[in-house]
Amino acid sequence: MPMLSKSSEKKIVVTKNGPYQVSGDIPLDMQIITPNEDGLSWDWKKAKTFKTGSSYSLCRCGKSKTKPFCDDSHKKVGFEGKETATHQPFARQAEVFDGQSLVLDDVEELCAFARFCDPGGKIWSLIGESDDPEVRKLAIREAMHCPSGRLVLHDKKTGKEIEPELPPSIGLVEDSALGCSGPLWVRGGITIESASGVPYEKRERVTLCRCGVSSNMPFCNGSHASVKFRDGLVEFVSLNPRGKKEQQ
Repeated sequence: MPMLSKSSEKKIVVTKNGPYQVSGDIPLDMQIITPNEDGLSWDWKKAKTFKTGSSYSLCRCGKSKTKPFCDDSHKKVGFEGKETATHQPFARQAEVFDGQSLVLDDVEELCAFARFCDPGGKIWSLIGESDDPEVRKLAIREAMHCPSGRLVLHDKKTGKEIEPELPPSIGLVEDSALGCSGPLWVRGGITIESASGVPYEKRERVTLCRCGVSSNMPFCNGSHASVKFRDGLVEFVSLNPRGKKEQQ
């Protein structure tokens, strides 16, 4: 396979106190977290595809009036987006949970609060019962739906990593249950380069902060949920106690 030229490499560059510079014809879409009957995160729904060029800039401060794209609002508001995340490989950061047929690596600091690890019993409990085929299947499902890559499973017998194969793309996360907008879901092993020029570990799935308040920049740490960040691209609804929709 021929090497990609620098101009065609799929890359996201974190600019100093500015936006994410995206290059390499990376598709951009909207991904909505959809809950099950119990109101727990269960699936992803693709809602929209955005028109982009081969390169574009995505808002990182959360203040742009043309979200998801940058309109230079970071300059007006004096955005301070200092990168604080470690460049250590995931494996060196991870806490290991040894289950019956599965081993779970967990880096809590990367949690994007998508909550796919909750349905049917939290994943940390499920791996302890993963000799049961149905429990194992659910645990794998929960880990595969985690957008941030916080949770990575290994097959205990073979030692092989269980990881989804995702085409290179970026998704804008929208959380219908919480009524807020989430991070950028970066999929398919796209290079993410810090403002200093040093790349972060290339991974199949990570989430980047776009509300501007993460304490683990450039990565999401779930802060969008606490500040109820909304990008204005969707109209959220919630269910009242009688199961009827209410505008938020």
